[in-house]
Amino acid sequence: MLGSKRILLIIGGGIAAYKTLDLIRRLRERGAMVTPVLTRAGAEFVTPLSVSALAGRKVFSDLFDLTDEAEMGHIQLSRSADLIVVAPATADLMAKMATGRADDLASTVLLATDTPVLIAPAMNVRMWQHPATERNIATLKGDGIAFVGPNAGDMACGEHGPGRMAEVPEILSAIETALGNGPLRGRRVLVTSGPTHEPIDPVRYIANRSSGAQGTAIAGALAALGAQVIFVTGPSTVPPPDGVTVIRVETAQEMLAAVEQALPVEAAICAAAVADWRVTSASESKIKKTKSGLPVLEFAENPDILATLSQRAESRPRLVVGFAAETDDVIDNATAKRVRKGCDWIVANDVRPSTGIMGGTENAVTLITADGAEEWPRMGKHQVAELLAARIATVLT
Repeated sequence: MLGSKRILLIIGGGIAAYKTLDLIRRLRERGAMVTPVLTRAGAEFVTPLSVSALAGRKVFSDLFDLTDEAEMGHIQLSRSADLIVVAPATADLMAKMATGRADDLASTVLLATDTPVLIAPAMNVRMWQHPATERNIATLKGDGIAFVGPNAGDMACGEHGPGRMAEVPEILSAIETALGNGPLRGRRVLVTSGPTHEPIDPVRYIANRSSGAQGTAIAGALAALGAQVIFVTGPSTVPPPDGVTVIRVETAQEMLAAVEQALPVEAAICAAAVADWRVTSASESKIKKTKSGLPVLEFAENPDILATLSQRAESRPRLVVGFAAETDDVIDNATAKRVRKGCDWIVANDVRPSTGIMGGTENAVTLITADGAEEWPRMGKHQVAELLAARIATVLT
């Protein structure tokens, strides 16, 4: 809940402005007081009347309103809020923020404030990827501006890619986090990540191509929502996120022991790519080539960490999420895996080499639940993590 928190909402000009009407309603449901600032371009997409009716307050729009400016209204607006939210944050608004321009009420408020600022960018994909916008993003992040989104997907202009404004639940979660009141505050969650390395001898092992990037991003996204994250990671190629408890392991057996030691938790997200098999008797010295032929390796099945967590009689997490990296019949195989393992959700993806997902920076997942399959558009792994974390928060809160 956001009881009595004061939110100054700056509505920029873009088709995504329609989402702010729902955002205002949901903020007020949570007890927040919303003061809207509507830009001239924003008023082309939502009306002052609709914004005012939902906010229950006057809409501010004109820098030179004599009644308000007699008391330096733009200064008062900039200092009286607990958080300033800009949604949608257009390329123009971001450029003004990055360069310190103040030629209308919204940009003047943003320049005059010492209040934390959260922005939800929304623009055409080419605009988002333009070098000028990338420079502005870097400047704003360096100035301490918090971002939520943008997401990837279809746009009103007919193009596809990153640039869609974050959805309202994501923005709400980001607001709560920015106010130090993340929806997962105090919740204890477990995330497994990375591959496992199953030794053959001191210099060789069995593994897979997982980089650990997706699991790492999920752990970071959950921590950003206030969760106490226990991060059990195999030998990953990416560093662990800040703000989590890191437990490093090598093998599947070590990972299972670490997972069981971490219990109880409210949610377990099993993103690790655990090797299915291990060599029963790893050699203590390097196996050498010999004229007698190839070495014979005997294998044993590794413990099934996801099934073990899902089927626990005691200390079962309220929510258990597994991953299914498939190359064929992705939805059918992932759906069957959810039932077989007994977990609540499966995050399925197609990892054929042609997708570039395994070891890459993007992912295209389908969330499998008891209610069916929900396909998400291809997007960056950090965006997948933020969406999944926001969805987890709806279950645990």
